[in-house]
Amino acid sequence: MLTLLNLLSAVALLIWGTHIVRTGILRVYGSNLRHVIGQNMSKRWLAFIAGIMVTAMVQSSNATAMLVTSFVGQGLMALTPALATMLGADVGTALMARVLTLDLSWLSPLLIFLGVIFFLSRKQTRLGQMGRVAIGLGLIILALQLIVEAAAPITQAQGVKVIFASLTGDILLDALVGALFAMISYSSLAAVLLTATLAGAAVISLPVAIGLVIGANIGSGVLAFLSTSMQNAAGRQVALGSLLYKLIGLLLIIPVLDPLVGWLDSLDFSPQETVIGFHLLYNTVRCLVLLPSVGPMARLCAWLLPERPETNGTATPRHLDPAALATPSLALANAARETLRIGDLIENMLEAMLGVLRGEQTAITQQVRSMSDDVEALCSAIKLYMAQMPREDLSEQDSRRWAEIIELAINLKLASDLIERMLRKVQQQKTSQRRSFSDVGLEELAGLHSHLTANLRLGLSVFLSADRESARQLLREKRRFRAQERRMAHAHVSRLQRKVVQSLETSSLHLELIADMRRLNSLFCGSAYVVLETAEIGALAAEEISDITHSP
Repeated sequence: MLTLLNLLSAVALLIWGTHIVRTGILRVYGSNLRHVIGQNMSKRWLAFIAGIMVTAMVQSSNATAMLVTSFVGQGLMALTPALATMLGADVGTALMARVLTLDLSWLSPLLIFLGVIFFLSRKQTRLGQMGRVAIGLGLIILALQLIVEAAAPITQAQGVKVIFASLTGDILLDALVGALFAMISYSSLAAVLLTATLAGAAVISLPVAIGLVIGANIGSGVLAFLSTSMQNAAGRQVALGSLLYKLIGLLLIIPVLDPLVGWLDSLDFSPQETVIGFHLLYNTVRCLVLLPSVGPMARLCAWLLPERPETNGTATPRHLDPAALATPSLALANAARETLRIGDLIENMLEAMLGVLRGEQTAITQQVRSMSDDVEALCSAIKLYMAQMPREDLSEQDSRRWAEIIELAINLKLASDLIERMLRKVQQQKTSQRRSFSDVGLEELAGLHSHLTANLRLGLSVFLSADRESARQLLREKRRFRAQERRMAHAHVSRLQRKVVQSLETSSLHLELIADMRRLNSLFCGSAYVVLETAEIGALAAEEISDITHSP
């Protein structure tokens, strides 16, 4: 019993070490890996190589699958290059399995020792996170040694020999057992290493070991597919394609299993080396052979898992992938995209407001109320999503981005409420009191509305790009808007002096709308202050307070 517990704890240590390496690498280089995967992926060979590189760095094909499915689900990456990337991830996993099974016993204590020193002394810095990665690598190497040591007495147990004696080389049964190994240990690497140990102890034959290795690959594909159950159809299509490729690999090797075993037996390698070498050879050949078929596979997956049309009702988040929360840079990018989606809703509400002002639309209240409900739902979802992020591990830059996303989401929610109130005022004026704006007054409001919409778009662009020159331009546009609304307020008063009837009837509403647009403009321009330096913000802080609180 103690021996079995030692084996299970060694496998758990291997999984934990892989998790530490993955999270450390993604927190330090997450945005860079995101760029490698997301950019220049129009060619399948580039995507294939990117999958190998990223998987070699994060030590996990599941981590690569998480990144790729997230990008496809958000529309940042097409399905065809995503499947090529997943094939590269399979090769990357096999390469790292070969590297980690070398004699690296001397490296484990060194990595853990140095990693602890750097991590504890500089936890919040990039060097501290690299210390975390070193600890994870050291634990992986240590866990591999413990697995070999713990499995040795188990393989000599008579009961274990009887159990594995039932595996007589039936490739389908062996693959099923290997898949169960990988799913139980949550690591195809652990399953492959255990298989190599059993083969080295002569508990299982080489044909059985091959079946277990193939099954371990299939098990990792099943895990990846199950982990995407909460994603949209596009994200699940990637995991489905990767799983189908692994099943196709099983079908392709069945006809050549006997000659393959004979060839491997003729090589002058130990059973452990033969199993690990087959793992690398199998994944490399399989992925290279299947790489030209990613186009047809993408069409097949899209047919098997079609996109479902969105149901009517309150909007649901599209980009807030829970699996990305452990990777701050990716989670922040997801939240930023969802916030931009709120910005699109605000622009639609502004368009509806212009239609009501011009009298082109009258029964707009329900439509606007629905969009306002969508804004509120998405804003709440973003806040809850951001609250789940481990802020203590965020870098200074990520912490600023976290606050910026929260601030813009709240500003857009306030803008939504303000637009809804403005529309209610206008509709009441036109339906209950049967009054309308003068032609000149209406054109003034429409011009101010146009400027307001342009500032919203520029503000969202500044939020996305964090370009300081664009931020300064946004503040210049804010000042121009302020001067424009002052001129309009004065022009309205001049019409009152001339006793223009329509201006007299709508005077209160006209001035209230100008004041509300000024408040909207301040909310839209808030992203500029976050981008600029603290000194620049200090010089403009008083103006921001005045813009929000002052009425003409």
